[in-house]
Amino acid sequence: MTNSLKLGIGALLILIIAGGTYWYTQMRPAAPAAQTPDTTVPVTATTTQTADTTKTVLGKSAGGRDITAYHFGEGAKELLFIGGIHGGYEWNTVLVAYELMDYLKANPSLVATGTRVTVIPVMNPDGLQKVVGTTERFTAAQVPATEAATVPGRFNGNEVDLNRNFDCDWQASAKWQNKTVSGGTAVFSEPESKAVRDYVLAHKPIAALVWYSAAGGVFASNCHDGVLSETTTLVTEYAKASGYSAYKNFDFYEITGDMVNWMAKEKIPAISVLLTDHKNTEWGKNKKGVDAILKRYAQ
Repeated sequence: MTNSLKLGIGALLILIIAGGTYWYTQMRPAAPAAQTPDTTVPVTATTTQTADTTKTVLGKSAGGRDITAYHFGEGAKELLFIGGIHGGYEWNTVLVAYELMDYLKANPSLVATGTRVTVIPVMNPDGLQKVVGTTERFTAAQVPATEAATVPGRFNGNEVDLNRNFDCDWQASAKWQNKTVSGGTAVFSEPESKAVRDYVLAHKPIAALVWYSAAGGVFASNCHDGVLSETTTLVTEYAKASGYSAYKNFDFYEITGDMVNWMAKEKIPAISVLLTDHKNTEWGKNKKGVDAILKRYAQ
């Protein structure tokens, strides 16, 4: 082989190698880029929930309905007002409690600094539902025309008279006028009375007022330990302002398991205000009585 042939073959080999190298480095598919882990933390929308301090659900009735307390003002001193313990039978006690709520909403300055007013307008929602078909606000037009039609509403979903289920002289077989009614299977057997008991014991109101109907008067509470002096003052001031008669105790017939008498046993000044009939709220009279109580505890 001649030198020129050798040179030609060498040059050809160089061209082949160079071309292959160029193709390999320039024409082959690019390797996929390395993936960088995504460390971004997802942003989740959050909603801040603000507790509603204007009302408290104390519990459920025997029929599973809410028992709600509404609050006005803030402070360590608490005044408690209760309506509707006898549900639809005493429907006007529910409406007078709602009238009080409207009055306090329209006149917030009536509640003194350091004081909270709590209103439970419907302590017996089952009994109210039986008569007016709702546990919410209603009007007198929704009430049956005859008083007899409202009697079933006196009792809760277990057919218990809640004002015979508290711990003062409790009896399973209780009296209402000349009738025998159920006081429950045990003291505080009913969820409604338990709910009120637990709230009262937890908050220890400085005074309590419960509306009933119908006798027309302001009655003191006691449970065989005399009437508290503050209770006597409440009876006197409410009666004087409202025009109702004042009574040291309810003695029209024997009462067992009464709520305000149980409060007296717990050393809480408590009065019963009995509306004159089953049809009217007598708000004009009760407004004056409420004003007297608010004024007393504003001092």
